[in-house]
Order: sequence, then C-alpha cells, then structure tokens
Amino acid sequence: MVKATLNRAFQTVYTMWLREMLRFWRSKSRIIGSIATPIFFLIFLGAGFSSSFQTESGSPFDVSYLAPGLIGMAVLFSSMMGGVSIIWDREFGFLKEILIAPVSRFYVALGKAVGGVTTAMIQGLLILIIAWLIGIKYISIIGVIAAIGVMFVSGIGFIGLGIAVASKIDSHEGFQMVMSFLTMPLVLLSGAFFPISKLPAWMNVLVYSNPLTYGVEALRYFLLGKSVIPISLSIAVIIVFAFAMIGLGGKTFENTKVT
Repeated sequence: MVKATLNRAFQTVYTMWLREMLRFWRSKSRIIGSIATPIFFLIFLGAGFSSSFQTESGSPFDVSYLAPGLIGMAVLFSSMMGGVSIIWDREFGFLKEILIAPVSRFYVALGKAVGGVTTAMIQGLLILIIAWLIGIKYISIIGVIAAIGVMFVSGIGFIGLGIAVASKIDSHEGFQMVMSFLTMPLVLLSGAFFPISKLPAWMNVLVYSNPLTYGVEALRYFLLGKSVIPISLSIAVIIVFAFAMIGLGGKTFENTKVT
C-alpha cells in the first residue's frame, strides 16, 4: 500500500515536471526574454558603473559584483512566473481535470514547483556561464557547485510563492500586476546592485527582511568569496523560506476551486 502510494506520488510529480519542461522548451520567447534582461544589466549597467563609480579605496567598480545579484534576479523572475502555468491551465480547462484526478493536489503542486525551479536553474546556469565567458572569475569549482545548490533552494521558495499567488488569481493581467508589485522591490532591496553594509537604518529593515537578500549574499559568497551576511545565516534563511513557501503553495493549491 505504501509502495503504491509512493509510486503514484512520484508519477504525479514526474508528469507535472515533464509537462512544465515541454512547455518551457516550446516557449523560445520566454527563454530569450528571461535571459536577455540580466545579460543587458551585466554588460551595460556594469560598464556604466565601472566608468562612473569607485569603491571606498578608490579602485574602479568591479563588475563581477553584479553577477550573483543578476543570477538571483533571473532565478526569482523565472520561479515566480512559473506560477502562470496555473492560470493557463485554469483558462483551458486542464486544471479542472487535474483537480478531479485521484491524486493528491499537493503532489501536483510539487511537480509544478520542481518544473518551475528546473527552468529557473537552467536560466541561472546560462547567466553563470555567460558571466564567466565575459571575464568574471569565480573562486572555485566547488563554489560554483554550491551556488547551483543555492539557486535550487531559492528557486523552490519563490516558485512556491508564485504558485500560492496564482492559485488565488483568475486572470493573466492580475497575476502579472501582482508579480510586478512583488518582484521589483525584492530585486531592488536585495543588494543585487549595491552593497548592503552601509544603508540607512530604515532601509536595513527592508533589506534584511527580504529573502532574496540571503540568496544573493550566499551566491556572492560561493562565487566571489565575500559576503556581508554570514553564510550560515544565509543558508538557514533560504532553507526555511523554501520549506515555508512550498508548504504555502501546496496548501493554497489544495484549496483551489475551479468552476
């Protein structure tokens, strides 16, 4: 009985993961668009910062500082937007078929989450590679592998949040508006573009309450060997956030009603 239940759960997760991957592969514009923005920031914003700003020691701005933040931004955008598949499935009637199937809704949500985070990691890895190709140096192979793990855990958290939001919204327009409202403050208050060590007190509260901050700082530690936040704290926060959001996303999806 237990074996049959586990096998059904695995098949459910795998089927939903495969469906998300096929949808991602067929949407070439989505792939190009999600990669183009971080690359644009890395090349053009990095060049602008290098020519306009200096560090406290008087040395030029190091464009490698932007790479972890842009990888985190790509993972955030892709993960959060993964929830839009629920909106599509609701509009085309596929969601109703899923919800009446004799499988746990939680495993359906988990399969969507794994599919969403896989696409997010693909995009994060592409930016990781492109940043290396344009001259950004990483401290070690082990650090790169650890950074991939950070991408996965962070992606799980944000895809869970995306699923929770999408489960409560009926239209693409409403989902896009909520995502814009959430993602831009998360990125701007994460330290992706500026150091968080000397911020005003009121901004510190927002920055250190932002889960993306800890993901970006963990990426910066593993890729570049420096971080303002202790790595143990960053890892702990993103793990707790991932478990909390995947639980929230699963619970919200279980309570979804389709008319």
